[in-house]
Amino acid sequence: MYTSNFTSVENTFCCDIERQFPVNIPYLVVANFPKLGLLTALRFLEWVSENPEGVISLPTGKTPEYFIFWTKQILDNWDTSEGKKLRHKNGLIIEKKPVLNGLRFVQIDEFYPISSSQHNSFYHYVKKYYIKDFGLDESKGLFISCDAIPLADGKHFTKVFPKGIVDLSLRYREAKTIKEKIQQTSILMLDDWCTNYEQKIREMGGIGFFLGGIGPDGHIAFNTRGSDHHSTTRLTQTNFETQAVAAGDLGGIEISKNRLVITIGLETITYNPEATAIIFAAGEAKAPMVVDALEKAPSNIYPATVLTKLKNARFYLTAGAASMLKDYVHHYYTSTPWNQEKTERAVIDLCRKINKFGNHLMIEDLKEDEYCRMIPDIDDQTVQSVIDSITKKIELGTYPLGNQEFYHTGPHHDDIMLGLLPHIHRLSRNASNHSEFAVMTSGFTAVTNKFLIEALEDTLNFLDSGLIQMVEYPDFFEKGYKYKRDKDVYHYLMKVASGQPEERRRGFAHRLVRNIVEIWNVKNVAQLRNKINDALSVTRNSYDGQKMPPKIQTLKGMIREFEEELVWAYFGMTTNEVHHLRLGFYTGDIFTEKPNRERDVAPILAQLEKIQPTIISLAFDPEGSGPDTHYKVLQAIAEAVREWRKKKDLSNLKIWGYRNVWYKFHPADATHIVPVSLNAMGVMSESFTNSYLSQVDASFPSYQLDGKFSDLSIQIWVEQLKSIQLLLGKPFFYQNEDPRLRTTHGLLFFKEMDVDEFLASARELEKSMEG
Repeated sequence: MYTSNFTSVENTFCCDIERQFPVNIPYLVVANFPKLGLLTALRFLEWVSENPEGVISLPTGKTPEYFIFWTKQILDNWDTSEGKKLRHKNGLIIEKKPVLNGLRFVQIDEFYPISSSQHNSFYHYVKKYYIKDFGLDESKGLFISCDAIPLADGKHFTKVFPKGIVDLSLRYREAKTIKEKIQQTSILMLDDWCTNYEQKIREMGGIGFFLGGIGPDGHIAFNTRGSDHHSTTRLTQTNFETQAVAAGDLGGIEISKNRLVITIGLETITYNPEATAIIFAAGEAKAPMVVDALEKAPSNIYPATVLTKLKNARFYLTAGAASMLKDYVHHYYTSTPWNQEKTERAVIDLCRKINKFGNHLMIEDLKEDEYCRMIPDIDDQTVQSVIDSITKKIELGTYPLGNQEFYHTGPHHDDIMLGLLPHIHRLSRNASNHSEFAVMTSGFTAVTNKFLIEALEDTLNFLDSGLIQMVEYPDFFEKGYKYKRDKDVYHYLMKVASGQPEERRRGFAHRLVRNIVEIWNVKNVAQLRNKINDALSVTRNSYDGQKMPPKIQTLKGMIREFEEELVWAYFGMTTNEVHHLRLGFYTGDIFTEKPNRERDVAPILAQLEKIQPTIISLAFDPEGSGPDTHYKVLQAIAEAVREWRKKKDLSNLKIWGYRNVWYKFHPADATHIVPVSLNAMGVMSESFTNSYLSQVDASFPSYQLDGKFSDLSIQIWVEQLKSIQLLLGKPFFYQNEDPRLRTTHGLLFFKEMDVDEFLASARELEKSMEG
């Protein structure tokens, strides 16, 4: 086993579980996301106290939220009794308050090209959260300001690369035009700038304290999968996974695909052999990258393995991020009494590991597996017990429920559809069931400026052509705009049915007009035309990813709301059954507020009391990489249910926790398994494509698929079927007496809970996220 001498701070945090398996780099695991920030802040200040003029590189993004918070909190309360108690309790045994203005800061990376004045540039981030908030001396830092990097003939990047596209093939091929010659010269000047940046870092002695996250392909800084471990600062391209993650910062994948990056290299990070290099990661989504970095042999395929060169390298992890490490898998099986869930997980995973059908597994296979051998009293019925359990879950997933009042909730528009649509569709065929849908946030960040501009231009054209006749009605601007919203939906879907795309766009424009009248209190056609032109002007003059004025945000959010109404109208729901809560914590800022009882919980509670659901569905994700929207919505719903329980007996209420494209259930964790047919997949694809107009181009995709979220959901369902087929055997499905099972080409998993189990799970999740 790799051993290491931890510091005083690290020793305070290293009492988690027994370590039995070798890893490349020492790691520490903490209970929750805020503690990850606390550990990192304490270690940073511990290092600063020993290196007051050291060279530091700190990360951007959402993961540093609590690192930044705790660093400021500890320094601001250094001399208070609470501050001293916190430091001593956590191993920061220094009396003199560290002074940070002697430190020399090195910016890790930046998109290229991007204006340094944009709030979504990394330059802006480090200036705001590190230089200003930490009180660093700006004159001692190295920064990547795209505006300041010299290019050919002294031109600005907007003149050299007018659409932000840099063709790196000009490094190697002949320039064919004057424009290309200027671009070629500029690229070579950029390469020179990167070399000089690298040289300046080395003249400082290299980076002394590096803190970074780990990306979906395992990248650190922007050193993507395949980067040479000897790489230095450079202008380079990224891969799709990185572009998908960056899409949210830059205003869409269309932008991030065409942006290059300037990044320090892997050798830049390891140049100083005494460097303290820390990778911190939170959430189960990071677990595969963490296990690759810590348990795979060093390789260009796993960029973070370069840190094996440094004796002071560390990984700081939450339990979710550590969950796939051998030590933690072993801990899962051995730390608590054995149960059926563990048996199911071990046997299903064994089928996958040795690629063997469940009915072909022998007792010897179980006894040779490191986890199956732990199953108590293994015999020839062990595998059968798992087969029976999974079969029971399929029976529950196909049970024809009736006389139910459903309250389906989603953090964002499309979450409910992606998580449960095939099941909702089938249950809606029973007229005794009734469903209501509630989307908790506005979702305006998912509508690109490009989409809004095209929609507004369309609307203006239809208006000028006299094709939006409702504006001529005498009471339209007074009150008429509020009515006939169901007609908008029906008109649009009729044009889907008749295959008239121009008329679909006109139907969409009708709703956009109603929204504009409502938002800006428009009183006549002339004002309407002016407001459309004003909105076009603001949007055209905003950079992609810019935080828009509140009314433009509202307009974007209402586009998403219309899309949600279109989806559920496919299945006979009216606009009165689709609720838009627009919870106030959702602001579009990088660090958002916690849910507020009056603002965010009260609207949900009011709906629960009015609708009186017998089943509530919600996004039930594990620990994430920070308090994101899914997590905050779950906590707001949990608090509303707690309040409701004070007034009503909820012993019969059921909670359905679903997951969609961001996380998956292991079959052992799910209680219900729902068959999905090719027909259901077709309905999903068609309804998504025709309803979620702003999402068809997949401007903000998952890093797992370059395409629509509906395609990714279907892909996940197919993969889940394969895992169950390996256990049950393919004939279970295609030779089944039940025609519904014979048509199975995918499986949807969800977890049913009673109120006590749900609230306990929400509380545990809250502890893991907030401490």
